[in-house]
Amino acid sequence: MIKLEKVTKVFAQGQNEVVALKDISLHVRGGEFVVLKGASGSGKSTILSLIAGLSKPTCGEILVDGKSISKLFDNFSAMFRRENIGFIFQKYNLIPTLSVKENIIVPLIPSNPDPKEIQIRACEVMEKFSIASKADMLVKNLSGGEQQRVAIARALINNPRIIIADEPTANLDSKLSLELIEILKKLKAENRTILVATHDPLFFELDCVDCVIEVKNGEILK
Repeated sequence: MIKLEKVTKVFAQGQNEVVALKDISLHVRGGEFVVLKGASGSGKSTILSLIAGLSKPTCGEILVDGKSISKLFDNFSAMFRRENIGFIFQKYNLIPTLSVKENIIVPLIPSNPDPKEIQIRACEVMEKFSIASKADMLVKNLSGGEQQRVAIARALINNPRIIIADEPTANLDSKLSLELIEILKKLKAENRTILVATHDPLFFELDCVDCVIEVKNGEILK
């Protein structure tokens, strides 16, 4: 389903270049739960960014369902994400001045769906993640765990096939981390493809995880 073939990513930093990924190849089958482990700066978050179409490889090929996303124009990359990817960010990236429901429906706005459909879909995901009672609260007034649930609900509002989570437990205590893992287990049971970048050992021995891949200095360790 997802293939990275000999992908290199180089970032410019002033007069210098930083090689974030070095000629990596990675294959993920549909419905798999894959964990990318490694220290900060190892390149695992760059891999997620490339798969989500948030950045483009310097060279190499990225395929999703056999279609190349490596050189899509920005507007087509945005459309690809909207239709296929649910991205759970480390720092949630919620809009603090908006309510829970307003944050969740933000990804729907570009497709201009029917208002009734928006309400139905928002209610479904809020019920699923036990935040329906908070629908009209500003997200800045929620606890960290509640904000995480809003971020997950927003990621799922478009019913994506691929869930990408970048350091999802970095800002959570152990109890909330375990709650998040239970949510991811349920998403795996729905046959969604899940990729998590983390250095949290909680993920490394989970029975629902199909593969743990170590990334170090921009390379995948065999």
